[in-house]
Amino acid sequence: MLRVLGSEKRLCNGLSRRDLLQVGGLSLFGHTLANQLRAESERKETRDKHFGKAKSCILLFLYGSPSQLEFADQKPDAPVEIRGELGSINSSLPGCQVCELLPNTAKVMHHVTVARSLTHNQPIHGVAYATTAVQDITVQMELSPHDPNHWPYMGSVVSWLEKRKSSKQKPVPDNVFLPWPMSSQRTGEVARAGPYAAFLGNEFNPHFTRFVGKANRKITKTLTTNTIEFDEPYVGIDKDAYFTLGDATTLPADMTIDRLNKRKSLLEQLDETRRERDKYAVSDPFRESAYSMIGSEAIRKALDVRREAPAMRDQYGHTLFGQSCLAARRLVEAGSRFVTVFWDEFGLAGSGWDTHWEHYPRMKNELMPGFDRGYAGLITDLHARGMLDDTLVIVLSEHGRTPKINSARGGGRDHWAQAYTALFAGGGTARGRVVGKTDKIGGTVVDYPISPKDVLSTTFHLLGYDLETTMTDRVGRPQHLVPTGRVIRDILA
Repeated sequence: MLRVLGSEKRLCNGLSRRDLLQVGGLSLFGHTLANQLRAESERKETRDKHFGKAKSCILLFLYGSPSQLEFADQKPDAPVEIRGELGSINSSLPGCQVCELLPNTAKVMHHVTVARSLTHNQPIHGVAYATTAVQDITVQMELSPHDPNHWPYMGSVVSWLEKRKSSKQKPVPDNVFLPWPMSSQRTGEVARAGPYAAFLGNEFNPHFTRFVGKANRKITKTLTTNTIEFDEPYVGIDKDAYFTLGDATTLPADMTIDRLNKRKSLLEQLDETRRERDKYAVSDPFRESAYSMIGSEAIRKALDVRREAPAMRDQYGHTLFGQSCLAARRLVEAGSRFVTVFWDEFGLAGSGWDTHWEHYPRMKNELMPGFDRGYAGLITDLHARGMLDDTLVIVLSEHGRTPKINSARGGGRDHWAQAYTALFAGGGTARGRVVGKTDKIGGTVVDYPISPKDVLSTTFHLLGYDLETTMTDRVGRPQHLVPTGRVIRDILA
């Protein structure tokens, strides 16, 4: 496809000069002006009806990636080596069964659109590929958070766009990341890429929170041949646990996460960071914004889930994921535009939802119960408060898992990017719909393929951001928010 760079000038029918010039190139390959005008008409119709329906977005990212076959793309008639040992249960969405370990989620599926046809060709833990507009990724890039080829995180794009609207400091930031900085609470690998602002600049990195509390349940985790016991916050946490804004990216390089976690109070953090700030003669807008946020009463209140009634906290479940979902609701209620709840590795690299081994024990004892309570609690709560119509909730991962179970201890499913599932609720998306289809073993998309870039495009569209908007990359070139993405029309209400 031929593209023409330059400033955008629109004709009276809404078609841009760039698009009109592009038509000349398209016609060389069998496309016509009529086709382009028809596509433009469809785009305008979609924009008129759904554009900006979401006031905010909560992204629930399940790092490591759950299996589509034990999520919401059940294959009960497949051979046992495909369907595995877990059964299916009916949900409140007719024709959509879910895993038997998701009884609470089953009750809220009539609020949800299930997209069963996500697909791409990058079967690595590509958080950056799944959550940014970068067109290609390598393992080396994924292990290099500040590689110059990275693109900005979707939450960073939101905060950049909001800053363009108004430079006035908001009491609650537009890009908050729970429960802690990504990859900071496990050992065994270097940091991973994904939730950073890339060429937009550090000012638009997420505001990472800090979990204040203790796990009260123990589990064992295996990495290759080593089995280690952990106090596991994703299984259970004390009832007095909460979150603060403990953004490591506001601190000097020698202020490690471990040192930050040893601070006994928010006041001590403030005193320390203010002393460190005095060492810098050059004003840093990102740092100044972070200091302002740390001192914000609104953000402290939003993150302090202890302010909620005990029954509400119980509804979400007393796990790290559940209480992070509760904090996310409180943040969007306070005015944040984009909140990420990231189910991270804890203790060991290769944990989270990365179930190469002990797939079934971990699904039963560690992963599914916490997700089930947290997700259902969030959807139920947003609906009851009348917030679901204008709050977009997305459950996403970097890929899926192999249809065939491997022979590892406890069973296992390996990386699989050819087909996987995402959930969309609220914010202009349809309630009670299934989009896309996979084959009989959940391994290949056979209808309505959806790329991660389509998810980004749809998110920006629902939040009211024109996809024709351009950003300037590191070498001064204009770049569209998502150069290759399209709005997923079939998930819209």
